[in-house]
Amino acid sequence: MSADLPLAPSTPPTITYGRRQWQWVAPALVGCPLFVWLLTVWMVWAHPVATLPRYFVERYLVLDATSLLFVLVVNTVFLGICVYLYSRERTTPALQGDIRSRSALMLGFMGTINLGLVANHLVLQWCLIEVSTLFMAPLIARGELAHPRSTAWRYMLYSAMSLGLTFIGFLALAQSAHLRAVEPSFMVDALGASLTPDPDAWQRLGLSFILFGLGSKLGLAPLYGWLPETYEVAPTSASALLASVQFNVSMVAVFRILQICRGTEVGFVSQELLVMGYLSLVVAAIQIMASANYKRLIAYACVSSSGVIGLGLSVGEAAAYGVVLYIVSNAFVKSLLFLTAGRMRAVYHTNEVAPLAGVIRSMPLAGLLFTGGIFALLGFPPFASFLSEMLILSGIVQVGNLLAFTLMCSMLTVIFVATGRTVFPMLWGQPKIQVATRRESILVLLPKLGFISVLVMLGTYPPPAIEALLRAVALSIGGAR
Repeated sequence: MSADLPLAPSTPPTITYGRRQWQWVAPALVGCPLFVWLLTVWMVWAHPVATLPRYFVERYLVLDATSLLFVLVVNTVFLGICVYLYSRERTTPALQGDIRSRSALMLGFMGTINLGLVANHLVLQWCLIEVSTLFMAPLIARGELAHPRSTAWRYMLYSAMSLGLTFIGFLALAQSAHLRAVEPSFMVDALGASLTPDPDAWQRLGLSFILFGLGSKLGLAPLYGWLPETYEVAPTSASALLASVQFNVSMVAVFRILQICRGTEVGFVSQELLVMGYLSLVVAAIQIMASANYKRLIAYACVSSSGVIGLGLSVGEAAAYGVVLYIVSNAFVKSLLFLTAGRMRAVYHTNEVAPLAGVIRSMPLAGLLFTGGIFALLGFPPFASFLSEMLILSGIVQVGNLLAFTLMCSMLTVIFVATGRTVFPMLWGQPKIQVATRRESILVLLPKLGFISVLVMLGTYPPPAIEALLRAVALSIGGAR
C-alpha cells in the first residue's frame, strides 16, 4: 500500500505539464490572425485602387478591388472570432483540452479561404471552397446539441452537391466554347472573352448551374436546407465562421461570375438571382414567424439577408453599391450575433427563447450587445445595414421593378415584426429563472465592441480607402460610377 502512495501526487503534475506544454497554442491562435490582419491593412494602405489589379503565380492569383476588400473583411472577422475563442479557452476546461486540433482546423480553414479570395481561376476557387468545407466539418462536429456528427455529415453532403452543380456548370460552359470553336479559359479575366452575347443554350445552362450551386452555399432558396440546422448545431465560433467567412468566399465567386458576364448574359443571370432572392425572403419570413430558438432565428435571418442580396444583385447598376455595403456590414452583424448568442448559451445552457426572458437584467452587457446586433440586423440607423437597404430599395425603384420593391418591403416588415415579437420579450421580459453569471473580461467584449464600431463607421463615415474599395467592387459588378 505504501508503494502506491507516491502515485497519487505524481499524476496531476503530469497533466499540468501536458497543459503547460501546449499553452502557446491559444496565444498563437490570436497571434497568427493578428499578423495576417496587420498585413492586410498594410496592403489596403499600400495598394490604392488605381494601382490594381496585381497578378501573382502566373496569373492564378490576383489582388484586385474585390479580393482586397473581402480579404480585409474576413480577416477582421476572423481575428475577432479568435480573440473571443482565446478568452473562452481561459475559462472553459473543455476548450483547453481541444484547443490544439481546433486551432489547427481554424488556421487551415482561414488559409484556404484567403487563397480562395485571391484566386483568379474559377476551378481553383471551386477547389479551395471545397477544401474549406473539409476543414469546417470537424469543427461543426464539436457542437453541443444532439447528433453534431450527423449534422456535419449532412453539411458535407450539401456542400458536395452544391459544388457538384457548380462543376456541371463549368463543363457546360466548356462545351459551349467547344461548339463555337473557342478555346475556353477559366481565368476570371479571360473567361468573358469566350462567352457569346448571342442566345446559347449550353452557355445559359452552365451559368444557371453555377449560380444555383453557389446559391446553395449562400443559403439561397431552394437549396438552403443545410443552413439552419448547421448554424444551430455548430459551436458558436464555427457558426460565425460559416456565416461571415465561408459565406463571403462564395459571395466573391458569385461576383466573379457577374464580372465575367458583363455585356453578355446579364439579363439571364439577373432573372435567376431575382427568383432565388424572392424565394429566400418568403421562406425566411415564414420560418422566423414560427421560430422559438434564438440561434435558429439568426440562421433564418441569414437566409433573409441572402434574399436581399439576390434581389439587389438582380437590379444591377442602380443597387450595386448598396449590395456591396450590405454584404460587408452583414459579415460583422452575423459575427456579433453568433458570438453573443454563444455567451447566452454558456450561461443558460439552451438555445430556446422562453427560458431567457430578462437577459438584459441577468446579463446586461451581453443583452445590450445582442440588442445592438438585432437592431443592425433589422436595418436601424446609424448602422451600415440601414444605409445599404435604403440604397438597394432606391435602386429597385429606379429600374421600375415595383413587384420586387413591394415584395422586399413586405417580407422585411414581416421579418421585423416576427423578430421583435420573439427577441424583445427575451431581452426585456420578466426573468423566469435565476442564473449564475460571472463578469465578462475585456477580451470577451473586445471583438463584439469592435464589430459594433465597424458597423457604425460604415453607416456614417467610412474611411476613404474603404469607400474607394466599396465603389470599385460595385463598379466591377455593373454599378454606376
